[in-house]
Amino acid sequence: MQLRVPTDEDAVVWHRLFDDPDVMEFLGGKSAELSVYEELTARQRRHDAERGFCLWTVLDASGRAVGFTGAQPWERDWGPTGEMEIGWRLGREFWGRGYATAAARTTLERLRAAGLPGVVAMVDARNERSVALARRLGMRRAETFVTPQSRRQVHCYRLDL
Repeated sequence: MQLRVPTDEDAVVWHRLFDDPDVMEFLGGKSAELSVYEELTARQRRHDAERGFCLWTVLDASGRAVGFTGAQPWERDWGPTGEMEIGWRLGREFWGRGYATAAARTTLERLRAAGLPGVVAMVDARNERSVALARRLGMRRAETFVTPQSRRQVHCYRLDL
């Protein structure tokens, strides 16, 4: 497993990987347009250039993109505004293989090396897989928020680095 800064081409790959109702179940439930991933990958390249970290593309041993993991600022006007959020998303066919755990642990190592004091993970309260991953990473549930749009509960997990 490797992490690399997303390329222009990764927008198309992410769009394909995440165009799945199972993948998007806790992220609004519907697929995003390609333009969303084009903007997201461009923003991640800027984050990497400016901060030294971003949402990286996760590659398997053969170099195939399987999803992303990394960190970026929480920029919504609710929740832990301004804090760094670690996140992960994999294509459905790659679930259950340890990629998310390995990639998230590598992310934490890189964030420690970059001098971040801590991170948060915002996880839909119903997303048992992501809750379990946050716990495997040593994160503790600190707060619960209700999303303004969907009115769903989101747990904020914290980890001091």
